[in-house]
Amino acid sequence: MFNGTQYEGHTMIPIVDDFVRRFKLDDFVLVADSGLINTKNIDFLRAQGYRYIIGARIKNSNKAVKGWLLSQEKVEGRFNEKTVWHGRLIVGYSEKRAKKDAHNRTKGISRLEKAFKAGTISKENINKRGYNKFLVISKDVQVTIDKSKVEEDAKWDGLKGYITNTDLPAAEVYAQYSSLWQVERAFRITKGTVEMRPMFHFTPKRIEAHVCVCFVAYKVYKELERVLKKNLYTISVDKVLEIAKTVTTLRIKLPQSGKTINKTMIITERQKVIAPLFEDDFWKSQIG
Repeated sequence: MFNGTQYEGHTMIPIVDDFVRRFKLDDFVLVADSGLINTKNIDFLRAQGYRYIIGARIKNSNKAVKGWLLSQEKVEGRFNEKTVWHGRLIVGYSEKRAKKDAHNRTKGISRLEKAFKAGTISKENINKRGYNKFLVISKDVQVTIDKSKVEEDAKWDGLKGYITNTDLPAAEVYAQYSSLWQVERAFRITKGTVEMRPMFHFTPKRIEAHVCVCFVAYKVYKELERVLKKNLYTISVDKVLEIAKTVTTLRIKLPQSGKTINKTMIITERQKVIAPLFEDDFWKSQIG
C-alpha cells in the first residue's frame, strides 16, 4: 500500500522487488501500462536484467519515430517494429480501435461545441485536459476549435504501441499486453462493487483494515465467479448478488426442543435460478 499522494510511476520498482524476493522469481516478463513507463523504471528493469512489455506513448515519440509511425500502412492485424533505446517498439493497428478513437473524438468535440457555443469561456475553465487540446485560446477568453489539430489527431486512430526487450513475436507481445484487461477489471470491481473507494478512514490501521476486508471480499467474488463458470451458469456474479439480496432466510427456534430451523424462501423464477447456491451440499461439492 502506498500513500494517496504517491506518484504511480514510482510504485512499480518496490512491487517488482517484493514479488521477486517473496516468490523467488527468475523467469518472468513484467507487463505494465504506459502510466508506468519512465526513464527511471526502464533503467531499473534493464539494470536488473528483467524482461518487460510496456505500453508505449507513441504520440510522445520524437520527430523521427513519429514520422516512421505515420508512414506505415494501416493494416488490420499487422505489426510494425522499430528498435528504440529501451527495446523494440511494436505498433499494431485495429479497425475496431480506430472506430472507437474516432467516436470518442467526435463526442468530445461535440461536447466542446456545446460548452463553448458562444465562443467564449472564463479563465478558470481554460485547461488542456481531454479534448480541450483542440482549442485555440486568444485574448484569454475567445476560443475556437482548431480543425488542423483534429485532423492531426485522426492520423493516430487505431494505432497502439508496445515497448519490449523480449524476443517474443509481435503477436504474442500484443496478446500478453491485452490481458491487462483482467487487472483493469479487478480495479473496477474493487472500486465499484466492493466499494474500496471512496474511503472514509484516516489512521493507517483503519485504512489497512478496510483494504484487507475489501481484498477478502474480492477473493470471495472471484471464487463465486469461478464456481458459476464451473457449473455452467451463464449469469454474472453481479446479477447473482442482485438476486440474492431479494432472498429471505427465516430462522425459527422451537420453544420446547430449543431446536433452530432455517428456511430459505425461494419464491420467484429469478430466485429459483440461483437456488442451489443456498444449499450446503452444493458448496460441499465444490471443495477440491
